[in-house]
Amino acid sequence: MNKKIVVITGSPRKNGNSFAMTEAFIAAAEAKGHTVTRFDAAMKNVGGCHACETCFSTGRACTFDDDFNTIAPAILEADAVVFSTPVYWYSIPAQIKAVIDKLYSFCVAGKEIAGKECAVMACCEEEDMTVLDGVRVPIERSAALMKWNMVGEVLVPGVLAAGDIGKTDGVSRAAALADKI
Repeated sequence: MNKKIVVITGSPRKNGNSFAMTEAFIAAAEAKGHTVTRFDAAMKNVGGCHACETCFSTGRACTFDDDFNTIAPAILEADAVVFSTPVYWYSIPAQIKAVIDKLYSFCVAGKEIAGKECAVMACCEEEDMTVLDGVRVPIERSAALMKWNMVGEVLVPGVLAAGDIGKTDGVSRAAALADKI
């Protein structure tokens, strides 16, 4: 079955390691016949959540008009959401965190989003796999709250310089993640 997949990236580095994983995943998913819509959060204008709880009251996901209002409809229509990001200072980069925080809008508005598939791809400089917990755990918890099914993860330690991902199996594992959706 062909699925609609939304990929949300968190890196501002277009030739970086998480982008290489993203591109491998997208190519594999499209080769399987899936439709992929990609949002590079670092290249979008998404502000932090204001906790005003007026989500969708104006017909848009966020009352504060920013680029989340172009991302939200795609998420609503998607069968799967994939997050791809580096680890910044042991956590989720601010660029993608703003998008993740605004997923709250679906809960506030009572939008039915349960049943989607979700996956995460992340990389970090350090060799210690627990460093990736700062990305993995919040995404897993967010998926659980929204009743999304976590179908896979690609977590790659030990990459910093652009291209370091090529010294690992991260790109091939990212491509293989498309088999799980």
